[in-house]
Amino acid sequence: MLAYTLRRVLLLIPTFVGITFIGFSIMLLAPGDPVELFFAGGLAAGTEGVDPEKLEEAAKAKQELRRELGLDRPIPVQYGLWLGRLLSADLGQSLKDRQPVWDKIKARLPVTVTLNVLAILITYAVAIPLGIYSSVRTGSPFDKISTVAVFMLYSLPTFWIGTLLIIFFCGGDYFDWFPPAGLQSLDYDPGWPLWRRAADYLHHLALPLLCTTYASFAALSRFMRSSMLENARQDYVRTARAKGLSEPVVILKHMLRNSLIPIITIFAGILPALIGGSVIIETIFSVPGLGQLGYQAVLQRDYVIVQALFAAGSLLTLVGILLADLALAMVDPRISFQKAAA
Repeated sequence: MLAYTLRRVLLLIPTFVGITFIGFSIMLLAPGDPVELFFAGGLAAGTEGVDPEKLEEAAKAKQELRRELGLDRPIPVQYGLWLGRLLSADLGQSLKDRQPVWDKIKARLPVTVTLNVLAILITYAVAIPLGIYSSVRTGSPFDKISTVAVFMLYSLPTFWIGTLLIIFFCGGDYFDWFPPAGLQSLDYDPGWPLWRRAADYLHHLALPLLCTTYASFAALSRFMRSSMLENARQDYVRTARAKGLSEPVVILKHMLRNSLIPIITIFAGILPALIGGSVIIETIFSVPGLGQLGYQAVLQRDYVIVQALFAAGSLLTLVGILLADLALAMVDPRISFQKAAA
């Protein structure tokens, strides 16, 4: 298993380079010039009736900034320079305000991590029991109602649900149960007890968490139900029941373990998907996380921030796939890493 893990880790390197190079090239080829946006409102604004000398100064300033940022070089050269800085833990400076990108990410990282970790825990805590119970009670009223409900939830767009939640539950014409934006109350005091600060924080995250999880556990619960029903028809389940084992033991000890195989496989894409979805959620609810930072960077053509976030998402995807493959060996003894490493 150690040899297989080492090979997979080494394989991550060329894969990561290929993914980030494609993303880097697409961003640089996209319409828009960050230098022009940087000078918007300054020397480049209102060119009519401006002294030609000032226009010449503006053009020189733009050219100098473009040279300083390396935007006048070929894309492979720019990517090589970016990759070299990345290996030295230097994410560069924002094109908008010339602040270090890592400082911007570090300030918002805890918010996005908290949101996504809680979303994953809630997703699995709801989806797996729901899928198990639906498979055990196949054809029952609960199974029929839950199936219709989760498919309806899965079909509802996140941005639409988020907007409706703000309208109905955030002090509009209906209920004033939750704050519409931010992470702290207006009367927040750092001197509050820990439990009160945590409660205030979770109160602000309640609706963003709901929007982040409802579609995920709807899909995951159906995968769990289908996997359980497929394993219920296997010979080893009939044998376990014929031996006189109780139904809870058959379900939880025999069926559940094999049914987790597709669920673990799906986990490889859940975390990157949640981070990608946080762009919409954090923008709607004005949550100061990485998703909102990425959205603002795209609008401002701040390629340095966008590329840093894209690289982080790519790395999470690759690591998630690796962890899913390793976890499969723990639940499925038929998987042998010795053959894979040979």
